[in-house]
Amino acid sequence: MQDPRELYDVRTAFDTVPTGLYLVAALTGFADAGSAVSQLNSYLLSTLEAQEIARFDSDALLDYRARRPIITFDQDHITDYRPAQLSLYLMRDELGQQFLLLTGYEPDFQWERFSSAVLDLVSLLRVRSTIWVHSIPMPVPHTRPIGVTVSGNREGLADAMSVWRPTTQAPATAMHLIEYRLQEVGASTIGFVLLVPHYLGDTEYPAAAIAGLESISSATGLIFPTDKLREEDREFVANIDEQVAGNAELERLVGALEQRHDAYMQDSPLKSPLTHLDGALPSADEIATELENFLAYRRRGDEDTPGR
Repeated sequence: MQDPRELYDVRTAFDTVPTGLYLVAALTGFADAGSAVSQLNSYLLSTLEAQEIARFDSDALLDYRARRPIITFDQDHITDYRPAQLSLYLMRDELGQQFLLLTGYEPDFQWERFSSAVLDLVSLLRVRSTIWVHSIPMPVPHTRPIGVTVSGNREGLADAMSVWRPTTQAPATAMHLIEYRLQEVGASTIGFVLLVPHYLGDTEYPAAAIAGLESISSATGLIFPTDKLREEDREFVANIDEQVAGNAELERLVGALEQRHDAYMQDSPLKSPLTHLDGALPSADEIATELENFLAYRRRGDEDTPGR
């Protein structure tokens, strides 16, 4: 294996970076139900103080054909070229507490080398604990708090927060590999998988980003400004609820999800929120079909509103 340190360029001398900080990792590219990770990254970088420490080599890690760079075309010429970026930042939360943020795309190539590079950074910067966030679609209702599945070696947090604890096989992400390698060397790590309503998986669901930030806060004590996200979530949920209230079929489908969710959370015999009972569990397609027109309208915004 080539030297993992050659995968990134140092942008800020490591000897100027405080040691013993938390490392928060949020990589996009797989699943990202409700755009939880995308929103979380954008929100943190746009609202908090950030200083780039290291940037990874996209030519070595990224499949440009799968995730093409963005250009700006101005009438007859290109004015900007923006490739995807994967970087490590030194951040400050709302109270000025410092932490590290690994943010950007999930690598397409060289996972083992990338994992070794991240572990090397964890060692060099004497990271206190590595926390990462991911999101998947689940048959749960939007009228209940977003739950999480917790992994890693911080057992107290897993016992307190993990609402779904399956034994299963699933497609891995690069952060799964990093968590696995961190555990092998005895480093502290915890992962949060957000369980997002499956019928909202393809939307930008503000509650998913909020749940991600709250999970990180629970594991680190960091404080994040979420007022804007909460305002957006109130508007989003109000619109969804209005749509549901005006459609008896939607009310029935969401009600079935609520009953199953509540029964599971009350220690019912159900093995998981995914357990199927004939006729009781609405599919994503059933709900998505009912919400399709509403969500399409929301994406357009108010462009069709008279007088605008």
